[in-house]
Amino acid sequence: MSAPWTATALTLFPEMFPGPLGTSLAGKALANGIWALQTMDIRDFAEGRHRTVDDTPAGGGAGMVMRVDVLARAIDAAMAAGPADRPVLYLSPRGPRFAQAFARELSAGPGAIFVCGRFEGVDERIFAARKVQELSLGDFVLSGGELAAMAVMDSCVRLLPGVMGDAASHAEESFENGLLEYPHYTRPQSFEGFDIPAVLSGGHHRQIGEWRKAAAEEITRNRRPDLWAAYAARTDALQTRPTKGRRT
Repeated sequence: MSAPWTATALTLFPEMFPGPLGTSLAGKALANGIWALQTMDIRDFAEGRHRTVDDTPAGGGAGMVMRVDVLARAIDAAMAAGPADRPVLYLSPRGPRFAQAFARELSAGPGAIFVCGRFEGVDERIFAARKVQELSLGDFVLSGGELAAMAVMDSCVRLLPGVMGDAASHAEESFENGLLEYPHYTRPQSFEGFDIPAVLSGGHHRQIGEWRKAAAEEITRNRRPDLWAAYAARTDALQTRPTKGRRT
């Protein structure tokens, strides 16, 4: 039997895990062995009586920097303890923006090792020494990488087979087809003067599909011009692609 998708969190605060990942769909999947979560305390890999994991920045400056030797030992231990060939990710505002496409790529692999930084950051040499990839959730700063790591883990876990009951739900989610998701409605039919669009109650599946596609396009065009531009470019390319004639 193959090993489950395995996430390893390298952190100074292992008590933060599983946190919200221990509840709802992710928690049920964790209990059922669909995925596995390991936590390693970075301080366990420090040396000396005080188990120091950080030091003052070279060249001076504010704050403290996590030591490269301590982090390297922690990463080596994580790689030895879990499935091979897992990427090592460092949650950082400097990294490329995390996106659904990368979540799909990660979920299709054996898992990932998440380095949760603290203080001013980590010694730059760790990226080359251990092939660590930086990854960002957006243009904001958190106190540490733990919450960001949990968000990435949850995004991947929900894509694993057997986690969500209806696989078709993935296909219509935001970003799966380059668009934001269309609006959803349920009972009551009318609420404080706001009604469910009539087309959704007519039972005509083709008309419902067309309405949902048009609504998704309108929302994306208005709220995320960057996504809309990429979607429109792909659509135009498909429409103008020459077709090959068939031999008879």
